[in-house]
Amino acid sequence: MDAREQRGLLIAATCKVAKTTKGDCWVVPSQAGAGKYYVRPDQETPTCTCPDHQEWGHKCKHIFAVQIVIQRELFPDGIEKTTRTVTVTETVERKTYAQDWTNYNKAQVNEKKEFLSLLRELCDQVKESAVPVPAGRGRPRIPMSDAIFMACFKVYSTVSGRRFMTDLDEARQDGFIERTPHFNSIFNALESEELTPILVALILAAAEPLKEIESDFAVDSTGFTSCRFHKWFDHKYGKERQEHDWVKAHAMIGTRTNVVTAVEIHERNTNDSTMLRPLLETTTKTFAMKELSADKIYSTVDNFEAIAATGIEAYIPFRKSTTGRSGGAFAKAYHFFMYHREEFKTHYHKRSNVESTFAMMKAKFGDSVRSKTDTAMKNEVLCKVLCHNICCLISAMYELGLKPVFDKVMTCTNNAASAQVITQN
Repeated sequence: MDAREQRGLLIAATCKVAKTTKGDCWVVPSQAGAGKYYVRPDQETPTCTCPDHQEWGHKCKHIFAVQIVIQRELFPDGIEKTTRTVTVTETVERKTYAQDWTNYNKAQVNEKKEFLSLLRELCDQVKESAVPVPAGRGRPRIPMSDAIFMACFKVYSTVSGRRFMTDLDEARQDGFIERTPHFNSIFNALESEELTPILVALILAAAEPLKEIESDFAVDSTGFTSCRFHKWFDHKYGKERQEHDWVKAHAMIGTRTNVVTAVEIHERNTNDSTMLRPLLETTTKTFAMKELSADKIYSTVDNFEAIAATGIEAYIPFRKSTTGRSGGAFAKAYHFFMYHREEFKTHYHKRSNVESTFAMMKAKFGDSVRSKTDTAMKNEVLCKVLCHNICCLISAMYELGLKPVFDKVMTCTNNAASAQVITQN
């Protein structure tokens, strides 16, 4: 019994599967509570309106559920009989990929030490501008490179700012920073708008050493919840509702090492499809892209034209109502999807790596942000992405023999406004 048949058995046992008044189809409720699906079991090939059956033609769990219910109705005395077909299965050789456990274990054991060294090396690429900071009263200013190091190391530790001070003092003793500041200085650093473009540049710099390894990419978005609440008045029910506010990150990743090659953070309800072009433009500046996988939300005419202009093969599925009448790259991709479905699947499955990347990031550095302002929340998510990229570099160092070199220098404007934000308390 395969997984779909097992789920169909569960639906038949726990849900109400009813026949419509017309008698030619059955109604099966969605297990996710998102509606209902219509199954026609009496045809030569049973059909269902669910996405699983519509896109891939599988015999879905809803069809199994209806067939089980029909089989039960044939025995009104309560005796339940199950008919199973025994088949002889042929053993087929399947290609597997062995895990290099020796080097994987070395990478995990030495990760924190390597992380601090690589983070410090990246932060050293950030040079203060020649504009002098006006002299005045108050505590001494913290260099931008140190502020970035402390913010990213704090995110990597996953502990509160106060408990993080022990780790930060050890980093000072090891020579990674000049002095141990007050914990509020880390929060002040995350509040700086000047920090945002530097973090984005550091993310790209951390991904660049992998440009000779990555050629296949995937794109998607994910959300990080916050402690803030988004409130609105529901006119339909006449009461106020609320939900956690969240930060939405759009990312392009390499499917071999899971490194983030481009990231965009905009308004929380920004449409995913509009973010493909900037992510694509950023990635192509550094990486020689061969193919790109994405889900059907990105299947727009503009996106296919942008991908075709770069000479990249796109593996993006289409909605059920789509036709190839638009012509051009969109029609070419649509007809390949329709008439070469098996070949399409062999490439499209790489898209799951972007989901794995987000899962890795959230499992390691948390799926929420502690900051409260828009700027700080955005910078905290960027710090998570930068920490993830450094960890990907460390894995590549031990498992692939990579020796990362950072040769780009980023300059920060050391003006009075930013100096007031990043101070030692």
